[in-house]
Amino acid sequence: MTIGGPAKLTFRVPHGCGDQPTVKLRVMIPEGFIAAKPMPKAGWTLEMTHGNYAKTHDFFHGVKLSEGVKEISWKGNLPDDYYDEFIVSGFVSKDFTPGVMLYFPVVQECPTGSHSWVEIPKAGQSGHDLKEPAPGVRLKAKQ
Repeated sequence: MTIGGPAKLTFRVPHGCGDQPTVKLRVMIPEGFIAAKPMPKAGWTLEMTHGNYAKTHDFFHGVKLSEGVKEISWKGNLPDDYYDEFIVSGFVSKDFTPGVMLYFPVVQECPTGSHSWVEIPKAGQSGHDLKEPAPGVRLKAKQ
């Protein structure tokens, strides 16, 4: 993703919890990913939690944003036999430096269990070292 630019993120759910369906997917929006908007899915209910950003971010044409979406949830039914994708668009704040990883913790809920893809690697650690790593993207400079 490019610093200071628009972004489209796709969260793929390839399995349920054992043989149980996925009934809810929650995506936490990190500080600096601003103006987040989810794509609706037929048969799924959307919920968004709004809140204040830690700081005010420059948007476009002099607009400044101090609050926005902090979490997005889809509720529905995705049987374990299938996979699906959940899409979020937004903008990457100009406040980042190239090479930074931006993590989007995700919780996948099933009728009697869940997967919490929320672990963020510490310095010197790889996502491969973690049991349930959060999805992340490396930020690059605008060209």
